[in-house]
Amino acid sequence: MTYPKLEINLPKIYHNGKTLVEMCRKKGIEIAAVTKVFRGHPEIARVLVEAGVTMLADSRISNIKRLEGLEAHKMLIRIPMMSEIEELVEHVDISINSELEVMDRISEEALKRNKVHQVMLMVDLGDLREGLWEDEVESVVEKVLMMKGIQLVGLGANFGCYGGIIPERHTLEKLIAMKQGLEKKYGISIPYLSGGNSNSLHLIWEDQMPEGINHLRIGYPFVLAKEDVYDQVIEGLYDDAFRLYGEIVEIKNKPSVPIGKRGIDAFGNIPEFIDRGIRKRAIVALGRQDVRLEGITPKDEKVTILGASSDHLILDIHDSKTSYHVGDIMELKMNYGALLAVMTSDYVMKEIII
Repeated sequence: MTYPKLEINLPKIYHNGKTLVEMCRKKGIEIAAVTKVFRGHPEIARVLVEAGVTMLADSRISNIKRLEGLEAHKMLIRIPMMSEIEELVEHVDISINSELEVMDRISEEALKRNKVHQVMLMVDLGDLREGLWEDEVESVVEKVLMMKGIQLVGLGANFGCYGGIIPERHTLEKLIAMKQGLEKKYGISIPYLSGGNSNSLHLIWEDQMPEGINHLRIGYPFVLAKEDVYDQVIEGLYDDAFRLYGEIVEIKNKPSVPIGKRGIDAFGNIPEFIDRGIRKRAIVALGRQDVRLEGITPKDEKVTILGASSDHLILDIHDSKTSYHVGDIMELKMNYGALLAVMTSDYVMKEIII
């Protein structure tokens, strides 16, 4: 077996998917399952579709291409680049947008291909990432409705990803009022009101989700069973559907503080050390080229991470009750950012459990 290795448990992902889909469906909410953390891996996405997901979403068209053949709508959740409009219209059903110039170009390309591309206009409700200001929405909608090859199918908002803003009931009610006003003024129907991502889930179990929000863009809970607001494991979900393993290549007793004149490390930082005397340390063949160091913790709670270089993870195993040896395998827990990096690294072997 080759290490480092990421173990991907499809039955547990299916369980998480089915549980979340049913939970949201009871509230009249459709889930767009975000596949970017696993790079649009078709086997994982297929399991989510089998679990009841009807829309797959990603920020990269290259990932969306991997989803072709799966019976689900494909959504791009990063504002389209001008340079990718041709691919967008060819491979994507619905995209989020906030720039008239971009949508005008989408319209042109859709007409060339005799297609209709669906757009969801994003509204900035305080997180300050993408989106129109509230007082811009009406004028933009008026122009979009005149564009051929484009169908306005939704309004959406983003929370937490940049400003850390937590979605609240009164904030989402603004989106609902906006939709109702537009439908009345222009005699249209806007099918989707997308009320954010997984950090909006807390409104469901707190019974604060306003009626009218019928769409969420969710990724984190499917893979790691957590939501973003409280960072707690959601009851009834598996938090170990993805498991990271690395092999120990060295075990030595060494000082806690490097010896000699010190400068910057390989990443331009000046590291600081606490003198704890001679400690037993292990090196795992896994580094910053493979994983986000700040996002991992050893499963063995008595093991601590000292640091890492590109290819080496340095651990303090002095207090562990386990007798580790060279060649042993160390399991590491991950957060979302760490999993994203691991899935992106070609150096980490991916093993599918079916």
